Amino acid sequence: MEYTELIQKRYSCKKFDGRQISDEQLHAILEAGRMAPTAKNLQEQHIYVAQSAESLSKIDKHTPYRYGASTVLVVAFNTEDVYTYPGGQRDSGIEDATIVATHMLLAAANAGVDSCWLNRFDPEQLAQELGLPANEKILMLMDLGFAAPDAHPLPNHYSRKELAETVSFI
Repeated sequence: MEYTELIQKRYSCKKFDGRQISDEQLHAILEAGRMAPTAKNLQEQHIYVAQSAESLSKIDKHTPYRYGASTVLVVAFNTEDVYTYPGGQRDSGIEDATIVATHMLLAAANAGVDSCWLNRFDPEQLAQELGLPANEKILMLMDLGFAAPDAHPLPNHYSRKELAETVSFI
């Protein structure tokens, strides 16, 4: 699919049919994340793939928004291996993990896999439940699977502000 068409058609799927994505699709998605740019190329992201009933059950304890997805990616980053920006007020962890996640969302659409970015959960509690290392923070969860036949974008999905409302030339 051509890129412009891909970004226009992709939406956050909120109802999956439960079918498992293929190993090839998963690999393409994970590889896109691996290829994402990060500050100073530190690649501080760590992606956890949850597909087992046990792992998915742990996730379900912390959010009701898995929507029946057969695979959930837990996108985290190593807080001890980030680039601290001049001034010391912020570092690259959240933004780099966000870039990685965005690459994977778009790669999923390109591979014919539906997805949804989830952030309605307590990241510290979930990290503890999953047994993640103390130096890693969870940015988001990514549902992956195939849309149920009656799934559709939210009513406001295609509503976009005009560029003049979101862009200023200075």
